[in-house]
Amino acid sequence: MSAHVEAARAWIAQDPDAVTREELTALVARVEDGDAEASADLDDRFATRLAFGTAGLRGTLGAGPNRMNRVLVAQAAAGFAAYLAERADGSTPTVVVGYDGRRNSDVFARDSVEIFAGAGLNAILLPRLLPTPVLAFAVRHLGADAGVMVTASHNPPDDNGYKVYLGGDDRGAQIVSPADAEIAAHIQRIADADNVTTLPRSVGYANAPESLVEAYVAATAAVAPAPAGADGLRWVYTAMHGVGWETVSRVLSEAGYPSPVLVEAQIHPDGRFPTVAFPNPEEPGAMDLAFETARAADAELIIANDPDADRLAVAIPDADAEGGWRRLTGNEIGLLLGWRAARQAAEARDAGTPPAGDENPDTGATASLACSLVSSPGLQAVAEHYGLAFHSTLTGFKWISRAPGIVFGFEEALGYLVNPGTVRDKDGISAAVALLGMAAEARGQGRTVADLLQEFRDTFGAFASDQISVRVTDVSEIGGIMASLRSQPPTAVGEVAVTRIDDLLEGVDGFPPGDVLRLWLEDGSRLIVRPSGTEPKLKLYLDVRGSSAKKAGRRLAALRAGAEELLASVR
Repeated sequence: MSAHVEAARAWIAQDPDAVTREELTALVARVEDGDAEASADLDDRFATRLAFGTAGLRGTLGAGPNRMNRVLVAQAAAGFAAYLAERADGSTPTVVVGYDGRRNSDVFARDSVEIFAGAGLNAILLPRLLPTPVLAFAVRHLGADAGVMVTASHNPPDDNGYKVYLGGDDRGAQIVSPADAEIAAHIQRIADADNVTTLPRSVGYANAPESLVEAYVAATAAVAPAPAGADGLRWVYTAMHGVGWETVSRVLSEAGYPSPVLVEAQIHPDGRFPTVAFPNPEEPGAMDLAFETARAADAELIIANDPDADRLAVAIPDADAEGGWRRLTGNEIGLLLGWRAARQAAEARDAGTPPAGDENPDTGATASLACSLVSSPGLQAVAEHYGLAFHSTLTGFKWISRAPGIVFGFEEALGYLVNPGTVRDKDGISAAVALLGMAAEARGQGRTVADLLQEFRDTFGAFASDQISVRVTDVSEIGGIMASLRSQPPTAVGEVAVTRIDDLLEGVDGFPPGDVLRLWLEDGSRLIVRPSGTEPKLKLYLDVRGSSAKKAGRRLAALRAGAEELLASVR
């Protein structure tokens, strides 16, 4: 019999959710009947707990400390409240909470604000389910000390999560170390000492006014008001069963863009995500309905948000692609948007005005572009071309958003920060408006997004990127692969010699230590290997540069073949 039966009974006694109580009660009964599979399941749920880190909490919905549920969320909220009170110096902290359309997001959000209010904090709940960027905006707009967003972004349907932001000097960015460890310690203390039924709760929290959403809409529309070329633009939009469309539609109206043709089957929030196997625009098949809609509408452009609208995907017509449409890579979108931001920053500098993202011009911080170290090195070429600073950071917008003087930041996983003066996080809605502005302006000149990509290559060189993603069921396999690469470092990838390997665990180029290996090849190519921070995946990032798209493509294909051969040798 599982050693965790008594712990499960104690969990059931404090669980306020009838569904997870019944789930766990039935599981315990099966364990007591000698069911080995049930015993293994119970052990998985109770042998550990979901770790609170810089990404907050994220996991599969279900009963037990290694799942996302109301007990775990109550412990997290109480621990976070204690952390905020501890650093408040006698003042009363304010925390704002948002939630998306996933299963139990609204329940977890209301549990949180009731516990925050019960702990004596000023707690504010967003007026309804809204995109993650609206919560990030709200922390700044309301002058809050912190924010919580209940979302699992583009994770599978049975997942949910808990993202934490800090105000004040952190400017509404996601937490970084050591805040994560300090919060985690408070959460663990609550979990060890208290039954969550004894935590004080209060319904004396405030509901954020609609004017907050209106302020986000106005700020986002101002990113790129529609140019003359927007008239007649035929484009398609999908919310991927998420919460983006209501806010996006208001921003489009305010900015003056024509309404898109909607992927109707995916436009309304639905936490079951019925039309996609995986609600991530990067995943194969996720945009098939958008392609179908675009072909029927003879569209010029597709724009997609992920379920919490903090990411942006774009697709364009391409006669060489299957079905006549091609989704741009995150790097292609990031380089276009970075080019746009660099031009604007250079114009502001030449005019003697502070760049839009620099809130503290007196500090002397040079306007900068930033991206994660696994994103395209092309952004550095753009920054250098315009005389701007450039910062490479660890993955995640908690790092990108903190780059000094930032006016634009991105990561290849479809995340873009285009409006740092108001949202210090990735924002798929403001990025969509910026991209629409570029597409519409090009259209007014008789050009397309494909033409913009070619102009970029002509100006800066042909940067090409690819990614190999290995999903595992046993996360220890990832650790084994990383250990093998460290103990027997490769001397070549394919037929190209490795000239240098940077192990970020040892600290490189000022990066905080991280489980990342960066391989530099003799021909200037780059291969980066790292575990995903949010999913059971190992990711390999491939980057090359060529004098033309064809030459870069050939070099990238060779690098991919070599990387796959290397991966097979260490698995």
